[in-house]
Amino acid sequence: MTPIKVVVTGAAGQIGYQILFRLAQGEVFGPNQPIILQLLELEQAMGALQGVVMELQDCAFPLLQGVVYTSDLKTAFDGANYAFLVGSVPRKAGMERSDLLAINASIFIDQGRALNQYASDDVRTLVVGNPCNTNCMIASATASDIPKEQFFAMTMLDEKRARSQLAERLNVHHRDIECIIYGNHSSTLFPDYWHSTYKGKLVVDLVNDPAWLEGAFIENVQQRGAKIIQARGASSAGSAANAALDTMRLIVNGSDTPFSVAIHANGQYGATKGLFFSMPCLSKNGILTPIDHIVHNAMARKRIEITIAELESERNIVISRGFMNA
Repeated sequence: MTPIKVVVTGAAGQIGYQILFRLAQGEVFGPNQPIILQLLELEQAMGALQGVVMELQDCAFPLLQGVVYTSDLKTAFDGANYAFLVGSVPRKAGMERSDLLAINASIFIDQGRALNQYASDDVRTLVVGNPCNTNCMIASATASDIPKEQFFAMTMLDEKRARSQLAERLNVHHRDIECIIYGNHSSTLFPDYWHSTYKGKLVVDLVNDPAWLEGAFIENVQQRGAKIIQARGASSAGSAANAALDTMRLIVNGSDTPFSVAIHANGQYGATKGLFFSMPCLSKNGILTPIDHIVHNAMARKRIEITIAELESERNIVISRGFMNA
C-alpha cells in the first residue's frame, strides 16, 4: 500500500508531540496504512524536533515509512495528503486579541500558500492552533485552489468537555452522551444542551435543572481551557491532541453520528458566509455534510448570535490589518 504523507506543524510542541506517536501507530488512518510524517518547526526549535524524531525512530513503528523534519515550508508540505496545523503563537499577558490575530495571520497565510503550491490536490487540513476558526479561514482563503470544504477547525475538544460535564452530572458514561458545539472555539462557544441526549433521551428532561444547564454547565465548557491553565500552569495538550486525532479519524473514516467541527459556513444557523463556524456534521469519504435543519429556541439563537459576532469581529480585524480581502 502506498504511504500517505501527513504534515504536523508545531511538531515539537506539547500537542504536536502527543499527536505524532498515535499517528505512527495507525490510530487515525488504520492498522494497514503506511505513513510518512512531515514535521514542521521554527528554526530555533529544530534541536528539540530532532529529539522527537529520534524517539519516533526508536519506537520502530511498523507503519512509519519515513520522517521528514524541517523548518522549510516546501519540504514540509510537499505532496501532503493530510495536514494538522497545530503550531501558533499563544496569547500572552498584556497582548491584545487583535495583536494575536495579526501575528498568527502571517503564519497561516504562509502555510495556506504552501498547501496551495505543494500539497496534494485532495489534501484535508485540520487547524488546531488558536484562534483556530479564524486561522482556518485565513489558511483556506490563501489556498485559493483548494476547495474550502477540505479545511476544518477543531471544536471536538469542546464537545468532549461538554459530554464529560453532562455525564458527570447524570452519573453515566460519556460515550452515551451527544452534545454539539456551535460557533467559535472560544469563551463564546455554545454547547447545545437543549438538543443533547443520553441514549436517545433529552438531557434537559434527565437533568431537570434549567438554571444549571443555562448557567454553570455552559460556563464550565466555555472556561474549561482557562481553568486547566490555572491548574497545571500550561494549556491543554493531551486532551487537545486526542480531540484533533478523533476529528481527523471521523473525517477520514466517516461517521453517521453527528459530531462538532468548524466548517466553511454558507449561512447555516445565521453564520456569515465565509466564516468557519462549528455545527453538527456527518462524514463520508472525506466529505462533510452539515446538518443545517436544527431548530433553536430564543436562548440558543441569542447564544449563537454572540459567537457569530465574535467570529465576524475576528474576520474584520484580519481584513483591517490587510491579511485578507473583504
